Amino acid sequence: MVSGKSIQGQKKMNDPKTRFHVNIPFRMLFAGYLPKFIARRMNPEIGFDAEALELHSHEEFRSVSRQLRDHGLEITFHFPYLDLSPGSPDREVRKLTVRRFEQMLPLVSLFKPKTAVCHTGYDSVRYGFMGDAWLRNSLPIWADLARKVAEEGSVLVLENVYENGPSEILNLVEALQEYGVGFCLDTGHQAVFGKASLLEWIVAMSPYLRQVHLHDNFGKKDDHLAPGKGSIDFDLLFKEMKNRLSVPPVLTLEPHTEEDVVPSLQYLERAWPW
Repeated sequence: MVSGKSIQGQKKMNDPKTRFHVNIPFRMLFAGYLPKFIARRMNPEIGFDAEALELHSHEEFRSVSRQLRDHGLEITFHFPYLDLSPGSPDREVRKLTVRRFEQMLPLVSLFKPKTAVCHTGYDSVRYGFMGDAWLRNSLPIWADLARKVAEEGSVLVLENVYENGPSEILNLVEALQEYGVGFCLDTGHQAVFGKASLLEWIVAMSPYLRQVHLHDNFGKKDDHLAPGKGSIDFDLLFKEMKNRLSVPPVLTLEPHTEEDVVPSLQYLERAWPW
């Protein structure tokens, strides 16, 4: 194995590929993309779903973790989210959600990700009539997860998806400050699903902004385009973050095609203010 210190990457720490993360499902990383990430020195944000958790062995997870670590790459995690709802009024749904989170904890211990991103599961269309109850149901689950993630040296960050505006996630993040929980601003989700402006999101959430998921669209579909290929105002985003944050957030690119990876990195090389 080549050690992280012996790689040319020590000379390339100013290369944008080594400063940002690129999302990749674990199944794809395991099935053939791991050598590409290593060769291109791209830090992965590894996404997990039920299939990955059920089908892959601990030894397979360990092998991937070891290779990433030996090549000096930084890791972030994206937890499972489909059909999960920690605030659901259905106890069995909450139990399934906790089970999936518990399955992730040994992987947090193994991979040592810098951050662990989770969707809140809140959607005003489904839960707007019971917002207070949803918060009461979900808080103990998030608190327990955040504590356990922090004990492994990682940070739990909650990402906006279907929230109309920052008020629908701010109360949750604020209630979890004892555990150091942060906020992950997803630019594509804000543009498609949010009703508050990008500036409103930045102003309200900047005290807790620890990570950004960067991808573009035209405000109609969650296209996951390379930045600059849609209509999202990234100049505003970068300017406001630079003015409001003393430390740059973790930044993850979320292209959904391999062809958009290089244009995304090239865009950041020109525009990223830090």
